[in-house]
Amino acid sequence: MPSFNEAFSAAAAIAKGMSITFGEMFNSTITDAYPDAPPILQERYRGKHVLQRDENGLEKCVACYLCAVACPADCIYIEAAENTETERISGGERYAKVYNIDYNRCIFCGYCVEACPTDAITHGHGFELASYNTSTLVMRKEDMLAPIPEGAKYPLKPGEEVLPEAGAGH
Repeated sequence: MPSFNEAFSAAAAIAKGMSITFGEMFNSTITDAYPDAPPILQERYRGKHVLQRDENGLEKCVACYLCAVACPADCIYIEAAENTETERISGGERYAKVYNIDYNRCIFCGYCVEACPTDAITHGHGFELASYNTSTLVMRKEDMLAPIPEGAKYPLKPGEEVLPEAGAGH
């Protein structure tokens, strides 16, 4: 049988816990209006990956495989292809013909972003990746490519140069 001191200390602990609970009951709640309004995310939030383009609309990825090598979850798959004079996809000699990220395995560590020498892959703010079907969590290059910027001269024809806009520069 517990002593008087043990029973008193147990009752005091319960009273202290209940006072905190009752005190929080009357405070206003802080919730996001998520389905109705987009959430406010921090700038450093690591969401769905984005494959960036340069100012001309060309893909920045040159298929160097550094992101796939740096990935600890081994979730990045790349197939490279050569740029030609008639078909220029990226600014380098090669481009990523196939670029897949398996979000079933991705741990959003950011190693792929830091390994990329051309800043081609970044973390976006997309967070709605949940799915009941795991096959929909394998994102293809077309799903991750950034839109072509306004005023981009894409795709470049052989021998065509991008001229600076009037009034730009000196």
